[in-house]
This record gives sequence, structure tokens and C-alpha cells, in this order.
Amino acid sequence: MSEVDFSLAELVIVACAEAFRDDGEVMVTGIGPLPRIGAGLAKLTFNPALQSTDGECWYTSEPVSLGKRPLPEAEGLCTYARVFDTLWSGRRHAMVTPVQIDRYGQANISVIGDHKKPKAAMLGARGFPGNSISHPNSFFMPNHNKRSFVDGEVDFVCMAGYNPARYLNGKPPMGLDYRIVVTNLCVMDFGGPDRQMRVISLHPGVTFDEVQENTGFELAKIGDNIPETPAPTAEQLSLIAQLDPHNVRATVFKENPSGRRK
Repeated sequence: MSEVDFSLAELVIVACAEAFRDDGEVMVTGIGPLPRIGAGLAKLTFNPALQSTDGECWYTSEPVSLGKRPLPEAEGLCTYARVFDTLWSGRRHAMVTPVQIDRYGQANISVIGDHKKPKAAMLGARGFPGNSISHPNSFFMPNHNKRSFVDGEVDFVCMAGYNPARYLNGKPPMGLDYRIVVTNLCVMDFGGPDRQMRVISLHPGVTFDEVQENTGFELAKIGDNIPETPAPTAEQLSLIAQLDPHNVRATVFKENPSGRRK
């Protein structure tokens, strides 16, 4: 284990970057500070073919740092039409943060409670339905608890999932491709029975029992000895600081805790 000091946010950034390791040349979209920095870290280290954008209208030669900054060299125009051409063709990998997610990856950003009379109304389904079956997706969930990882199904299904009960033949669409779920406690994938969620690494100081206690459904695990989520290297921390010069990452988790829990 690295002896370099690092925060939980920086640990999560490195874990998010791993989602894009083997993607090759695709448009990468990290929604929120940590996934976005993670996507930039992946491009600057092990996958330079990733196509980054400025989030507005340009493809860029280098990842765009957070906050006020000069725009890196623009490689081409990134209009809505080009974005949709890219994502519909499957050449995009997004990391998103829904409000709820269930064991099969069905995700919700629309309402909490009954759709006809919700307790809370949020964004609406937006692009989640089409995105979920058009290109690879991963997830970042900053608060790993039973309100986010719900028993049964999410209150309103905005993203398709691997739930066999939702399909006439029990098989999900061919385009459905969910990679990893990064949380403040662990990293998971969909390698469990029937493509259910499975724990593949635990953050330093976190136990599987703690993860299970904070999850509304039974989790699978990669084995009896679950590996520890890799700590950031000194080189990675330097690049993270370059991608986030205003230290926005320190605001994501309350009091910016250490990546090594005591």
C-alpha cells in the first residue's frame, strides 16, 4: 500500500478512472466533480485515446480542469448533433449519479415515492432511458446507504437494468452494458448471480459487513478475501491536483475525510 497521504475523494477519483481503462477511443462523460476528474486522470495516464469535451461545445486535446481556467486546445466542434451521433452509436461511456439504484442497476433520478403523488420531484428521466441501452455506463454514489441502494425496485425506473422480470424473454437489451459502481465505501460491478451487484473491492478500513449493513438488498462478493481499493500513487495525486487546481474535490464528502479509515 502506498504511504502517500490521500483523501477519500482522491481514492474515489482513482477508482472512477479505472472504469475507463479499456475503453479505447470513446467520448467520456463524468457527471459531477469526482467522476469528471477520474475521466481526466484516465486520459492523462493509461487511456490517452479517450475523447474529452469542455462540457459545452468543444472536443479538447487535454481534459478541462475544474473551475476558472483557460480552455485547452480545441480539437473539434462538439455540437448536440455530434454528441447524439456518438452516444447512439455506443461510442460513449458515462459515469452518472442517480438518486436511487437497485440490485440490477435500475436507476432513478425522477421522483421519490409514488409517481402520481411523489414525496419529492427531481430532474425527470431526461436522457437516462436511451443512454442506458445505447452505450456503457458506470455509477458514482457518494452516500452508500439504504435510501440510495434500495430493496426491490427503485421508485421510478429511469435507466433499464438487468432485472429479468422486466423483459418478455428474461434477457436485457443487447446494448445494456453497466461497468462499475463506485461509492464512499467500496467498488462494485454487476458480476453477481443474474447480473446483480457484487462487491469487488473495499476502501481501506471498510468491511464487507459494513457495506452490507448499508445496502437495502443482499450483495454478492468477488470472493472470501475481497481486495482493498488501490490507493493513489504520488504521480496520480499530482495529476489530480492539476485537474482540480481549486480543490473542488475537497467539498464532495463532509469534512474531506482521509482515504484510510481508522
